[in-house]
Amino acid sequence: MDRLSSLDAEFLHLEDDRAHMHIGGVCIFDNPPPSLEEIQALIASKLQVVPRYRQRVRTVPLELGRPVWLDDPNFHLDYHVRNSALPAPGDNATLSRLVGRLMSQPLDRDRPLWEATLVEGLAEGRWALIFKVHHCMVDGMAGVELLAALLDVEPDVSVGDPEPWEPEPEPAGVAMVLDAWTGLVGDLSDWALKLPRALLNPRGTIRGISDTGEGLLRFVKNLSMTPKSSIEGTIGPHRVWASSSVGLGDIRTICSTFGGTINDVVLAAVSGGYRALLESRGEDPDTSIVRSMVPVSVRHADGRGIPDNRVSTLLYELPVHISDPVERLAAVHEQMSDLKGSHMAEAGETLTLIGNLAPPMLVGMATRLAMKSEQRLPQRVVNTVTTNVPGPQFPLYCLGREMVEYRPYVPISQGIRVGTAILSYNGHLCFGITGDYDTSTDVDIVADATAASIHELRDRALTPTPPRRRKR
Repeated sequence: MDRLSSLDAEFLHLEDDRAHMHIGGVCIFDNPPPSLEEIQALIASKLQVVPRYRQRVRTVPLELGRPVWLDDPNFHLDYHVRNSALPAPGDNATLSRLVGRLMSQPLDRDRPLWEATLVEGLAEGRWALIFKVHHCMVDGMAGVELLAALLDVEPDVSVGDPEPWEPEPEPAGVAMVLDAWTGLVGDLSDWALKLPRALLNPRGTIRGISDTGEGLLRFVKNLSMTPKSSIEGTIGPHRVWASSSVGLGDIRTICSTFGGTINDVVLAAVSGGYRALLESRGEDPDTSIVRSMVPVSVRHADGRGIPDNRVSTLLYELPVHISDPVERLAAVHEQMSDLKGSHMAEAGETLTLIGNLAPPMLVGMATRLAMKSEQRLPQRVVNTVTTNVPGPQFPLYCLGREMVEYRPYVPISQGIRVGTAILSYNGHLCFGITGDYDTSTDVDIVADATAASIHELRDRALTPTPPRRRKR
């Protein structure tokens, strides 16, 4: 039995009838579209490299251990791989409405936690695959790796035959409890093995403890409540979604002219998007605070290819109060440089490791109670989420058709009515904006204004600076 980590399990506990914890993506391909049977045959031939796609989550009796992954004895591929078609003209607005509708439906907990929808009828004869995968299975990085495993790096690849597979029988409840306790002993043993190394390097150990404490203190200091705004509050079960894209070459031009990293430019552009959203709603961005949760990957080399969650979190205030895009970029760079030295990410990683030792029954009960209370009184500490995942910078193919775009989707939860996912692929960077259907149907404003901020920065970067006049 393969147990979920404490962080994986937390994404299960965070899900309720309004907050659906699946991530996703919209993969757009060149024409002509394949048949549903061809897509199903392709995925069937790759299932041996993604065993999670045939496993479901089962809880340990009385929550005496963390949930486990077990083979689904009733696995049927045609349940998970479906098809749809867009009415003419098959434009981005029509596709976005379909994405919002599909992402509004929770995944069935009694089945493997993923779905794929083949969509025909896009403009220019193109077609799409819309994936949704529960966050308890993968984080953004692992999700990209998982998709890359299903696609090909060469256009001329034949579809192989699926390998024979028989589900392992589900163990008895007593066996699941004993396995959970054995796993806990293993976790404690891992910590015990680290103790001698810590004693041999007391200076480094003390420094690590100090850094973790500093990071935790910085995190707690950022947990103050923000002023009330329309982008935070209760949410319903339905979603809207919009997207936009820019060229990575434009972002590199901006970096070379004004300095900073690609991530700095992206966050500055997202800040411009939220500034435009607040202005369109009649709110004053100059006095607003938009605090974003920014997931940070802590996946090391030993975690590549493993479907799970290995992320920590930074809390970052988007500088929506700055109207000039160049000044906004400078502010982002300064704040991000400070956060990188804050040890906040290391503190989050340590807390996750400690969480593996916490009693699952108490953790699950506390999280579910918190989620129920937030439906009545939503949190106002974090207003949005901004996740940035680097994708492959080379073309991927599905049945010989090139994937021309990869548009991401991020879930939202109570208190967060709008979220932003960013993903780069093959020279382009795409923004996917998720909104609550009941309160934030205008998320296209964020998508368009974010891309416009990139274009404005690029134009400023390409505009020659007038020479200064010499003093006589």
